[in-house]
Amino acid sequence: MKHLLRQHIEELISLTDEEFAYILSHFETVKKRKHQYLVQEGEIVKKEYWITKGCVKSYFLDENGKEHILRFAMEQWWITDYESFVKQIPSKIYIDCLEDCEFLYISFENRDKLAAEMHKMERFWAKKSKLGRIALQKRILSLLKNSAKERYDLLLEQYPQLFQRVSKKLIASYLGVSRETLSRLNS
Repeated sequence: MKHLLRQHIEELISLTDEEFAYILSHFETVKKRKHQYLVQEGEIVKKEYWITKGCVKSYFLDENGKEHILRFAMEQWWITDYESFVKQIPSKIYIDCLEDCEFLYISFENRDKLAAEMHKMERFWAKKSKLGRIALQKRILSLLKNSAKERYDLLLEQYPQLFQRVSKKLIASYLGVSRETLSRLNS
């Protein structure tokens, strides 16, 4: 799992063995069972997670208790409530394990410390943040301009493994359609 983190980081920056060992010393591991929370609404988020095994969903509940899925995340993806993590304010979302999961995580303090001490890591997180903003922009544009069928096809094309791991009910919520509409799109 640790060598995968190194590969992941080195997609954007190069590291010496000593630098990676130092970076790794700022991370801890945690395992969560299916349906356990990483984040709950109202808590101040202190950790950013890198998924080494499993799949999670982030979502919010509207005033009627309806679940709205913001994103799914799988192996080698980062996840947290970024607003709560960065601003250290109460979370507005939940992050729930859809499977038994394993994570490497870094605390808010350790991430700030690493970014201050290692310009390489500051650049890494800046690049990851930019890539995240691009992905978010694409998702918003897709929701605004694409039909439900186009959104379904795009999700299937980009993340076919998601359809093996996540229920159709959750896929429908993510796409902003009913379960019945999703069944029609799938046929």
